[in-house]
Amino acid sequence: MTDPIEIHQYENGLVLVTQCMDWVESAAFSLLVPAGCSRDPRSQLGLANLTCEMAQRGCGARDSRQFVNDLENLGVDHNASVSLAHTSFGGAMPAECVEAALAIHADLVLRPHLPADQLEDARLSCIQELRALEDDLAQRAMHELRRQRYGDPWGRHSAGTLDAIQRAKLEDVAQFHAATYRPNGAIVSVAGKIDAARLRDTVGELFAAWSPAPVPEQTPSAGNGTCTHLPHDSNQTHITLGFPSVPYGHRDYYQARAAVGVLSDGMSSRLFTEVRERRGLCYAVYAVCHTLRDRGSVFCYAGTTTERAQETLDVIVHELRQLAQGIRADELQRLKARLKSALIMQQESSAARSGSIAADWYYLGRVQTLAEVGRIVDELSCESINGYLAAHPPGALTVVTLGQQPLELPR
Repeated sequence: MTDPIEIHQYENGLVLVTQCMDWVESAAFSLLVPAGCSRDPRSQLGLANLTCEMAQRGCGARDSRQFVNDLENLGVDHNASVSLAHTSFGGAMPAECVEAALAIHADLVLRPHLPADQLEDARLSCIQELRALEDDLAQRAMHELRRQRYGDPWGRHSAGTLDAIQRAKLEDVAQFHAATYRPNGAIVSVAGKIDAARLRDTVGELFAAWSPAPVPEQTPSAGNGTCTHLPHDSNQTHITLGFPSVPYGHRDYYQARAAVGVLSDGMSSRLFTEVRERRGLCYAVYAVCHTLRDRGSVFCYAGTTTERAQETLDVIVHELRQLAQGIRADELQRLKARLKSALIMQQESSAARSGSIAADWYYLGRVQTLAEVGRIVDELSCESINGYLAAHPPGALTVVTLGQQPLELPR
């Protein structure tokens, strides 16, 4: 089974990435606009999220209700979100409806109504999202860890701040939309049972009136890289750790990913087995690779009780240090099975593949076929992973804890 991937860049800078999947009856698209929360003015954190909410409240000839109805009538499972780099809109649907769904979203980015009478409702939605984040103690700790690791703007959360959202005006939303909803830096990815040549012409027509805009320079600040405790009166303690890793575009990324997989993928992983199963120290524990375009991190989390928090941190740090000593053949075999299973699932999902090819283009400037990724997984070896770990042992830990008592990083 082949991976027919095509890439086309239009004169206005918009990039279309497509993959034909003739074995499915669906299609899915992702529209990534370079309007992420890293573009929020520092005094208006959360503006990208508010603009995303407002952009979906009517566009082109559709009011807010008709926008929703038209997508539902097409059978579109619609989604929208804001990340550091992008505001993303997407959906999965029967294959024959993908062009009509893209036409609606062309109106969304080119001709949004941004209705003044719905600003307060949109603001309330964003405030509810922010408060939900504040109530999620694990996410609060992880958010602070990202802020410590990456600094500003790369350590931001899209929800922003309550004060900024409450102060935002309609003209702020309109200005943000005009400045950041631009085709240069935007990506449309489509995967599924599609006619790539016809889709290329259709997307060109739909977005032809989209004019490029200048890209403002960003001046990031460095992260603190310290150990921080967030006091909170609770019987639980949330522990997060981070350390430097390689980004997705680095030649050693899959070696790093495999090392973290041994640490945390599945119920046979080291963290799950040692911290939760054998010692019963926590109710949740994991580690993940996180990537920006030019840097990466490994983030770890554990949720436990106040009494067991220090021991939990001690054991996690011990496991990180042990990882630097290398992995075993049986661990690699289990990891390869899990990674190949994930590739098979992606092969059967137009939505998963649409998101994946868009991410590949953003991070790599090219798209990896599933066959290529499969070969990379097959070529992983204990020697290659252990060589990576010897050169990049987990270290320079940043720790953020949330709970009653601060913890000490073991020496």
